[in-house]
Amino acid sequence: MANKTAPQVEMAKLPAEERKHSFAETHLGYTLEQAMAEAARCIQCRHPYCEDGCPVKVPIRDHIAHIARGDIEGAYELIRSASNLPGICGRVCPWEEQCEGNCVLGKKYDPVKTGALERFVIDYMMEKGPFPVQKAEPKPQRVAVVGAGPAGLSCAADLAAMGYQVTVYEALPVAGGIMTYGIPSFDLPKRVVQAELDRIQALGVKFQFNTRIGRDLTVDDLFNQGYDAVFLGIGANVPKRLGIPGEDLEGVMDSDTFLMAINYAQQGIPGYELPKLRSPVIVVGAGNTAMDVARSAVRLGAEKVQVVYRRSEKEMPARKEGVADAKEEGVEFHLLVNPVRVLDDGHGRVGAVECIRMELGEPDASGRARPVPVPGSEFVMPAGTVITSLGYDFDKVVPGTTPGLSVNKWGGIVIGDNYATSREGVFAGGDVTSGPLTVSAANRDGKKAAAAINAYLQAKAKQAAVPAAGN
Repeated sequence: MANKTAPQVEMAKLPAEERKHSFAETHLGYTLEQAMAEAARCIQCRHPYCEDGCPVKVPIRDHIAHIARGDIEGAYELIRSASNLPGICGRVCPWEEQCEGNCVLGKKYDPVKTGALERFVIDYMMEKGPFPVQKAEPKPQRVAVVGAGPAGLSCAADLAAMGYQVTVYEALPVAGGIMTYGIPSFDLPKRVVQAELDRIQALGVKFQFNTRIGRDLTVDDLFNQGYDAVFLGIGANVPKRLGIPGEDLEGVMDSDTFLMAINYAQQGIPGYELPKLRSPVIVVGAGNTAMDVARSAVRLGAEKVQVVYRRSEKEMPARKEGVADAKEEGVEFHLLVNPVRVLDDGHGRVGAVECIRMELGEPDASGRARPVPVPGSEFVMPAGTVITSLGYDFDKVVPGTTPGLSVNKWGGIVIGDNYATSREGVFAGGDVTSGPLTVSAANRDGKKAAAAINAYLQAKAKQAAVPAAGN
């Protein structure tokens, strides 16, 4: 019987002082006994509202029942039936808003830690060896997937499991997208990403790296090479700029450049080395990526790391867990503050940041209170490094080199309910269609697009067979 009044079983985590000097994973996961105890709290609702909050509709209620009785392999099969990236989603997705946030127990007691349980299952199976794979009989059709981020990988995995010949084209030197270059190892160890990549390769997916579609090859080139369909999972990965004087000084960089240098250097990829920071470090923004940047700067030895955000803590888009971890590690937060100018130290480098204080006005289009400058409140913050984390715009290279591909007014690719674009045989999903969302949302889009591509290719095959049957 469920012990619904029992408190959540908390995961152990490294002490803050130890974390500050290491990129080792912060949160250490459950033991089998802890996972079974947390799973036993689930009341097995007739309608599993937790699943309503899951983008890929993992059968959460049922796999938790398997965990509660110690059947971890059974739980794994259920999770894997719905998700191509469960070990990753169990770590980095906002399950406190999605699955856990919809838990019925949370209305009166502590919700079940659904994300932590999903992570446990995948970690348990990883210790047993490579993830098992199952493939259908080979099909003759070929599909090109553009982008090896979560949407592209999820689409490629499902298509390969159906038997299609799939090649993923990636502009960067390794697969994984933001999971490999953008999320630090203290949140997402690369062994977890690699285990999923190994599974996808075992399904027969091939990769072509350092190949940017729109520059090295076009979508037309892919069709000319004999591909029957193309999936665009290129993300939204052009960092937004501050748009203020001094932004081009030495010592100002965007979060992508900073995190990619760290992640790739740690993976030994040629041409990348750990960034050298001058203190104090100012991080502009307060989303999940900003927390990753600030916490990484601490680990690189910055004596002082400060987050500057134009709204209050209530409006921060970052997960509360990440904010709490950053504070424990000594990151300072300056709220209701906005930079207006980066000041030169006299040598062409960052010397300080001029800021202005803000107050909250009426809600804007996002529903959050609009920040309004307070006249005459300017002040200067000393700085040696400024790292911006302001979100992303769409890359216009692929749409600009693909005739017949419709985009919206922001530059995102327009798709229909079946993930098809306006260009025959071209499908798209993930951030390139929606703007930046979560890994789980991209995972969902990749799976749904794979189903749509399968339906499209099967319909074409039937059409092609009709004349032959009439002869």
